[in-house]
Amino acid sequence: MSNNKLNLLSFKDNIRTLHLTWIAFFISFVVWFNHAPLLMAIRDTLGLDNQQIKTLLILNVALTIPARIVIGMLVDKYGPKIMYSLLLGISSIICFFFAVADSFEQLALARFMLGFVGAGFVIGIRMISEWFPAKQVGLAEGIYGGWGNFGSAAAAMSLPTIALMFGGEDGWRYAIGLTGAIALVYAFIYYNSVSDTPQGSTYFKPKKSGAMEVTSKGDFFLYIVMNIPMYAALALLAWKLSPSGVSLLSMNVSYAIYVGLVVLFFYQVYHIYQVNKEVFIKETPEIHRYKFKQVAVLDLAYLATFGSELAVVSMLPLFFSETFDISAVQAGLLASGFAFMNLISRPIGGLFSDRLGRKRTLTICISGLAVGYFVMGMITPEWFIVLAVLATMACSFFVQAGEGAVFAVVPLVQRRLTGQVAGMAGAYGNVGAVTFLTILSLVSAQTFFFVICGTAIVTLIAVQFMDEPRGQMAEVLPDGTVQMIDVH
Repeated sequence: MSNNKLNLLSFKDNIRTLHLTWIAFFISFVVWFNHAPLLMAIRDTLGLDNQQIKTLLILNVALTIPARIVIGMLVDKYGPKIMYSLLLGISSIICFFFAVADSFEQLALARFMLGFVGAGFVIGIRMISEWFPAKQVGLAEGIYGGWGNFGSAAAAMSLPTIALMFGGEDGWRYAIGLTGAIALVYAFIYYNSVSDTPQGSTYFKPKKSGAMEVTSKGDFFLYIVMNIPMYAALALLAWKLSPSGVSLLSMNVSYAIYVGLVVLFFYQVYHIYQVNKEVFIKETPEIHRYKFKQVAVLDLAYLATFGSELAVVSMLPLFFSETFDISAVQAGLLASGFAFMNLISRPIGGLFSDRLGRKRTLTICISGLAVGYFVMGMITPEWFIVLAVLATMACSFFVQAGEGAVFAVVPLVQRRLTGQVAGMAGAYGNVGAVTFLTILSLVSAQTFFFVICGTAIVTLIAVQFMDEPRGQMAEVLPDGTVQMIDVH
């Protein structure tokens, strides 16, 4: 195998790990989005109104915000093998709970907890970065993310048919329960089939746990500022569930959540200081520095790319059904076109990033998705369905190529922090999803698409401040010697 090509037909060494890991991610995405194509059946069975349906969509991506941060820290500390196995096993149990729910409150609780499975993506990012060199990591991460992300499309295409095969008003319950059973079985398969690093390699761990390490005073304050939107998104969710929104929570509980989020934020600031107080005492040696602005730009880029994908994948079947007056199965198949592009677009984004440069590729992708969402905002019932689907898939190409480009950079920031960098970027994807879905519950679908377009334009400006990764990064081996790792 050359330095620039991956033999994907092989099932040995790093390619074997890549295949086993994208399958784990694929299953986690099937579980995470198993409700979206079945929403109309769930609505009919339990007599839900449209506001409750939209609440379920928001709840599905809420817990993933803190989960990705926490899972990022845990994977850096304990390794991806055990973390992916645990995540799939635990999420399967929650999936069974959702399948047997018989009230909106039970559905809401199960959907909120299932946001946890969305953190699986972060685990694989660290796993793939351990097995592939810098010249291949963009393509490898793109394949992992793209083929795994296709799980949402697979759910959209297959679950309505599976539900019909089981038949009856409870067909959707069996379809969702089946996805949980698959996750449970694969948890054991994955644990017994992979290792955290190639034989003889060192798994670098953070020096301290509880917060991400930074290497300058300016980065310390930027890190704190970049944490605020994550708490704001959770507060937005609480507001949406309060009497001001769908009244799932009482006003007193909502206020308690707001206070809790403020307390939690300052508790995190305390941990950030404890982990990084040395930057106020002495300068970090140049060889061990990295720029946190790289993380900040990647966070915003993933908010615009994956955040919008999450929101659109969740609402697109219903959007097509209502816009063109077609059945649930037809709408699910047409909407799957958005996620279907993951198979090729995310790997292409990673490949272009490896070949053309990280910053240039991100610039092209985000420009393309801004135009794409503007066009989607123009879709009306008068459009030919074929044109609407083509516009959706064209937009989707740039969205997911952009995701591939983001995570082609993530492993090149600082190796021992890869899980945490991936976790924070991933969490920002969910910040975007919660924000966009909340906006969708207040405005028309057309305005929703235009808001995402505007967000992409702001992100495009931010990307211009990112530095192209060059040279090498330094990591310290357990015996104290320094190992240099190529990032270019």
